[in-house]
Amino acid sequence: QLQLVESGGGLVQPGGSLRLSCAASGSTLAYSATAWFRQAPGKEREGVSCISRNGGSAQYVDSVEGRFTISRDNAKNMVYLQMNELKPEDTGVYYCAAVRTFYDGTCFLERRSYDYWGQGTQVTVSS
Repeated sequence: QLQLVESGGGLVQPGGSLRLSCAASGSTLAYSATAWFRQAPGKEREGVSCISRNGGSAQYVDSVEGRFTISRDNAKNMVYLQMNELKPEDTGVYYCAAVRTFYDGTCFLERRSYDYWGQGTQVTVSS
């Protein structure tokens, strides 16, 4: 059973940076597409970025394109989200998610696509 634990959230000023980490245990991440989702107060959880199981393909929601970078290290069973030029609208709880896939070039930004979820880490962007 794959277990995911996020870390790296916190309070940051607008324009600042944070790096989120997602540590997997119980199974290897190497066969899973992974993604970062976020949920702001009163809003639905939305897909922010995803990466294919071999790291060769990634997607970003338009609002973070050019500011966020997703990456993974299968040898360490880790997924990362580097967030730069943070804005107040980036505030929310960030969740790591994973799903086994058969193809290297596949990942998804839809919540219903994922089977495994972490507990989330809070990111607050405020002056």
